[in-house]
Amino acid sequence: MTGISTTRIAFASFIGTAIEFYDFYIYGLAVAMVIGPVFFPADDPAVQALNAFLTFGLAFVARPFGALLFGHFGDRLGRKTTLAASLLVMGISTTLIGVLPGFDAAGWVAPLLLCLLRFAQGIGLGGEWGGAALLASEYAPEGRRGWFGMFPQLGPPVGFLLATGSFLLLSFALTEDQFRAWGWRLPFLASALLVAVGLYVRLKLAETPVFARALAAHQPARLPLVQLFAHHLKPLVQGALSMVVCYALFYISTVFALSYGVSTLNIPRAQFLTMLCVAVVFMAAATPLAAIASDRYGRRPVLLVASSAALLSGFLMAPMLGSGNTLTITAFLSLELFLMGATFAPMGALLPELFPTSVRYTGAGAAYNLGGILGASLAPYAAQQLVAMGGLPWVGYYITGMAAISLLAVLTMRETRDEELA
Repeated sequence: MTGISTTRIAFASFIGTAIEFYDFYIYGLAVAMVIGPVFFPADDPAVQALNAFLTFGLAFVARPFGALLFGHFGDRLGRKTTLAASLLVMGISTTLIGVLPGFDAAGWVAPLLLCLLRFAQGIGLGGEWGGAALLASEYAPEGRRGWFGMFPQLGPPVGFLLATGSFLLLSFALTEDQFRAWGWRLPFLASALLVAVGLYVRLKLAETPVFARALAAHQPARLPLVQLFAHHLKPLVQGALSMVVCYALFYISTVFALSYGVSTLNIPRAQFLTMLCVAVVFMAAATPLAAIASDRYGRRPVLLVASSAALLSGFLMAPMLGSGNTLTITAFLSLELFLMGATFAPMGALLPELFPTSVRYTGAGAAYNLGGILGASLAPYAAQQLVAMGGLPWVGYYITGMAAISLLAVLTMRETRDEELA
């Protein structure tokens, strides 16, 4: 593989996840700021917030279905076309959310359409990550799958910075009334331009050599899902549970923390978004460090250390996030997102390594997105309920519990660093 092709593969696996996660994150940030008031009745602000968080979770329910749908075609037809299709589904759904009428204009039709498009977002993202991870890992040179698998993992922090930066810019440029009336729609509409760039890059790719060899050697699995559940159920469950801590760390530290910081701690939205921009840099920094370590020491040691640290970090939530001090809160958010990056980075290599080529797209994508249901779909909603019933310490215990689940899952896994993709 030439230097040019190496760069192209790294960029192609990165750009798609960056765009798709930008789309996903702008919705998460909008949930914390505007989705409830725009799309639900104004009778009770607390009910508005809970309904908005439920629409947030809906996409996580859809993501495994997207993983299985795109995984089926990815394992039968190839990675290239499937990756382009998943990006298109996500981009169209996101752009259409930007033009939806609100509750005042369309009544209950508005939240119904929102839920349908949010479900479609989940379908698209469900097919994206598995394909991007396979693109990187199946092209990776020997001994460098962790490093190459890092590039799709860099997409989320960059996508988050783009999403947060866009809302931050709007916070400075528009009044609150302008933002609520139409300004929040602009990041959704901008997705169409980003998707066009991503599609151009993806359609220039060739099929991965690992899949091409497998296709030449034997017929693809007729029903990859059946083969996955019949022969690879254990790694599917292990992979899904190992992902739980990544999601819990991220969405508690971003969606819930933003809502709590603005509504309960009365920190101005623009200031809290700036704090999140600082914190997500630590997530981006942890990603290559953990990827390099996973190639050198193995996937399991890195995940065991990072998950153990995440388990302990839950006890810091109440004293740090609840302090009201912006420096202390920023330090806590930076710690949590650093640990998210450390637990997330090895997954770009680990999950594909758990499955053979015939079911790799289906298996890696399903494990990744099933972990999303367990770790993230209800995380902001559960945190909102926990803080209402028992206070902020219980949200920290939630993080500790999710980390314990992932820690136990990794303990039961085999080490995959030195296994050949076949």
